[in-house]
Amino acid sequence: MPGTTKVMVVLTVVALVMITAYTVALGSSGWLWFGWVVLGLATVGMAASRSA
Repeated sequence: MPGTTKVMVVLTVVALVMITAYTVALGSSGWLWFGWVVLGLATVGMAASRSA
């Protein structure tokens, strides 16, 4: 896995942890979860295109 893809994976996991903490502390925000899903799909797409 190239360095850029590793950075995207780490960023996606960190964002998941932060959004989960925000949800627990202050309540759910649909836009935050939507943004995380978009980030996750971009990460998966990047990883798939690098391995192909």
